[in-house]
Amino acid sequence: MCDSAAFSPQIAFIHAQVSYVYVPNRYVIQNMKHLFTALVAVALLAFGGFATISAVQSSHKSSYQAGSRPSSTSTRPAPSPTVSSTPKGTSTPTPSNIPVAATTSKPAPATTPASAPAPATTSAPAPTAAPLPVTGTYPLHTNIVSTTFWVGEIFNASLSDGSQVCSTYNGQWALQHTGVNMGTTPSGASGCPGSTYGGCDGVSSGTASNFQCATEKRVASNGYFPLHQPKPLQNPFYLDLPYDDVNDSTAFAERCNVIPWAAADNAKTGVNHCADSSYSYMKNAWVQITGPNGGVCYGQVEDAGPSSGSLYHDSAYVFGANNARPANKSFSGDPSQGAGMDVSPALNGCLGFAELNGDNDHVSWRFVDRASVPAGPWLNVVTTSGVAN
Repeated sequence: MCDSAAFSPQIAFIHAQVSYVYVPNRYVIQNMKHLFTALVAVALLAFGGFATISAVQSSHKSSYQAGSRPSSTSTRPAPSPTVSSTPKGTSTPTPSNIPVAATTSKPAPATTPASAPAPATTSAPAPTAAPLPVTGTYPLHTNIVSTTFWVGEIFNASLSDGSQVCSTYNGQWALQHTGVNMGTTPSGASGCPGSTYGGCDGVSSGTASNFQCATEKRVASNGYFPLHQPKPLQNPFYLDLPYDDVNDSTAFAERCNVIPWAAADNAKTGVNHCADSSYSYMKNAWVQITGPNGGVCYGQVEDAGPSSGSLYHDSAYVFGANNARPANKSFSGDPSQGAGMDVSPALNGCLGFAELNGDNDHVSWRFVDRASVPAGPWLNVVTTSGVAN
C-alpha cells in the first residue's frame, strides 16, 4: 500500500508533461527544444520518486521492527543486600514488601528535522512484586522492629525457648525442615529435649554438644534459598509472631474469638478445632511484609515470638486494628518499642535488612489469605504440615 501512495504525485506530474509536449506533427520540430526539456524533467522526477519510495519503505520496516521487539523486564527488583536481627525468646520470621516504585525512562530528544520527527520511545516500567488485593480484613502494622532467627539456631542453650531445633508447633522442626539427623537432644536439656538436631538453615559446624548453626547472607540469584545446605523440605520464608495458639493457655482459650480466620478455617475443614490442642490456626498462616528496602515479601508463620514468659498471647498487637506496639519490650535496638517479629534468613535478604543478626530493622506487615499471595520464591516450597510433637 505504501508503494501506490508514494508513486501517485509523480505519475500525475508525468501525465501533465506528456500532454504538454504531444502536438500534431507539423509542430514537432519547432517544439523540439521544449520536448527535450520536458523529458529531462521527467527523468529527474522518476529518479526522485524511486528514491522517495525506497526511503519510505525503509522507514516503515525500521518502525515495525522496533515496535515488535519485546522489551526485557525484571520480574523483580533486587533488594538491599543485608538485614538486621537479634536473638530473642521465641522467634519466627515475618514477611513484608512494598512495591518498588516503577520508573519510566525519558525518551531521548529527537534529532531528526521538525518536518519528519522520529517516533519517541519510552521504556516499559520494570514490574514489581506488588501485592494482590487482600481478600480478608486484616489490619496493617507499621514500623515494627523485626529481628532474625533460623531453623537450627541455638542462641541460649540455658533457656527453654532458646533453641530453634524445635518450634512451639513442631518438636522436630530442624529435622522436618532439612532432613538432617545428627543425633537427639538429651532429655534433660533445657531447650528442645528429645528433638533431633543437625538440621540448619544456614552454616552448620561441630557435632553433639559442640554443634552450631550460624546464619548466612541470602541472595536473590537463587531465590534467597540456603547457600550451604540442601534444598529445604519446608518453606525457607518463615517467621514468627508473639501469639502461641496451642501452648499458651490464654491464647488457646481465646483463639477462636480473636483469630480473624478461625471461623472460616472451621468451615473449610468441616471441623470445629477451637478446643483441639493438636491443631493450630496460626501455623502456616501467610504474612505480607514490607522491608527496609521497600520490597514486599511473603512468608509463613512457623513459630511464636519474639517474646518471653507469659507474653505469648499478645492479641492486641497481633490482631488489633489500632497499630498497637508489641507487649514485648525486649530484643530491640529501638528504645520506643520491643521487637514484634522474627524473620528467616530468606526474608532477611528479601526484605533488605541492614544486618544479618541485628535488632533495629523496621517492617510493616499484615496477614493475607493464601489466595492473595503472588508468585515468588516463597511459593517454591510451601509448608503444609500441622502441629507435631
